[in-house]
Parts: sequence; C-alpha cells; structure tokens
Amino acid sequence: MKTAVIEKNKIVLKEVPDITLDDKDGAIVRVLGCGLCGSDIVKLREHISPDGTVLGHEIVAEIVEIRSNTNFKVGDKIITSHHIPCGKCKYCLSGNVSMCTHFKGTNIRPGGFSELVYVSEEHLQNVAYLIPENLSEIEASFYEPLGCCVRAVKRAKLMKGSTVLVIGLGSIGVLMSQALNAFGMDVIGCDLIQERIDFLRNLGIDAFKVSDLPQRVEADAVFMTSGADKAIDTALKAVRNGGTILVFSSTPQNFGYPNNEIYYRELTVLGSYSPSPQDLKDSLELLRDGKVNVKGISTQYEFKDIQKAFDDTIANRIMKAYIAIKHV
Repeated sequence: MKTAVIEKNKIVLKEVPDITLDDKDGAIVRVLGCGLCGSDIVKLREHISPDGTVLGHEIVAEIVEIRSNTNFKVGDKIITSHHIPCGKCKYCLSGNVSMCTHFKGTNIRPGGFSELVYVSEEHLQNVAYLIPENLSEIEASFYEPLGCCVRAVKRAKLMKGSTVLVIGLGSIGVLMSQALNAFGMDVIGCDLIQERIDFLRNLGIDAFKVSDLPQRVEADAVFMTSGADKAIDTALKAVRNGGTILVFSSTPQNFGYPNNEIYYRELTVLGSYSPSPQDLKDSLELLRDGKVNVKGISTQYEFKDIQKAFDDTIANRIMKAYIAIKHV
C-alpha cells in the first residue's frame, strides 16, 4: 500500500506492506479520501512530527476487513474521528475530554494519508458512523473538523442571540460561523481576503474586511480562528467589556493576552481543542440536516499531488484541500 510520510520537510509517497487485522479487533479500511487539517500544516511547517510520520485524520473510508461487535460490515462506507476519551478521568469528568491521556494516545494507524488504515474496535463503537446517503464523500470528510467547532461553541456557553465575531475565514472560520449560527447566535465574520468574505456572505452570514471592524462591531464573543499574531489585537478591540474570547488557533510567535485587559475589563479568554463523541454526533446531524453547508470549501487533489495540496494551502491559494485516494 502507499502512504504519504514526512521526509526532510516534505510529504512523499512510500510503498509499504499492506496492514491486516491479524488477531486484533477492529477494522481495516480503504481510505477513499482525507481532508487536510490545519494541524497537519503546523506539524509539518513547525517540524513537530518526525520523519516517517503519516499525517491526516479526516478520513472517509470503506471497510475491507472487520472483526467487531458493532453492526458495521465489509463494504460499509464510514467516517470516523481519530481520538476517543476514556470518560472516567478527571479531565473527562470536568469536561476537558481532549486533555484526557487516553484521548491523546488513541489514533487511526498509520494515519489518514494512507491507502489502508487500521480503525480500532473502540473507534468503531464510539466515533464511527455510516456516511449519510445525502452527503458526498468530500462533504462527509468535514465530520471531525465540524465536531471541533461544535465543541468550541458549547464551551463558550453563550446566550442565544449573542453577537459573535469570527476572526479568520479559512475553512474552520466558515465552519465555526455556521455552527454558531446553527446554535442561534448572531454571527459576523472578518478576514483580509475578499474572496473568503464573499464566500461567507453567500452562505447568508455577514462578513467584512478587518479594516472595517472598529466601526461595525461590539461583540459579546470573539472566536479566534485566525493563526495571525495581529488577530489578538483585533479581538481585544472588538470584544465588549465582560465578553468572551474563544481561542481556536495557534499563532507563530505565541503571544499572550494582556493581563490587565483581562482583569480590568472582566474578559473571559478560553481555549477549545478537540471534540467529544457527543460533539461529533451533533456535527454529523448538522451536516446531514443541511444546517452547515460545506459545498465548495474543499479543493480536491490526487494522492500523488499531496505535496502541492500542502503548498497551496500554506500559500492561501485554496481554502482547504481534500486528498482523494484512488485505488487501482
């Protein structure tokens, strides 16, 4: 089978032996496609993952071998997330499931950018679903990233009707804006790129350039989906006193939020990372019911062109890449 691995700061295809179940429970799935996540970009660009790592986790796949107590069978087309919390530790019990040690230790193997992937029994029982008939494979690939956004919306604990500014309208910003809208918020988006502003407007959500922000917004909450350090200043100017800033991005220089701004203005600054199984279930319902529209967000690439997908994403030539993995 072919896998795409990190090698000297590039993504290259390698031929490796096919994986099999052997004596394990779970399933071997044929990956039909995998979305390129921003975290994959960070891991490559910041040299976080070593050579030989197979990135990717937003998979759409078909089961080719299975030993399971679930109702899944060979031939089923499924989506799955890559992490599962234990549900019993102090992190899970306090609502911080993505900090759970078990959560961080679970994954699909070897990674989503691979022709074949092992999905454990635990994955099948907790975070795997059949692809709804009304969703294309590319649309279904948004199951996990949208789950991350659902998680963030819940963590903010906002009143319905709150005015929420989303800073950064890449794929996550577009998903986040729609998720907030689906939960009853009054959403406004902003970005530097007019094409992305227009994209959100075409979905029925108001959006404008960052330069217009001071005259337009006093937000109850600001959702930070931009990875730019300057976005922190934008958020602080836009959020009202007593408001909330939800951090859903890393920034290159790792700047912090000023202590005195938080203190004197009684701001709430919190982060949100990965979804729980319930968040993922809610995500799938939003996609299936058409409450979040993901058509046109992704640009499709062949497996052999995966490095170009990374390059185009980093250069902001596209909003999001989907790697279609065709099997001969």
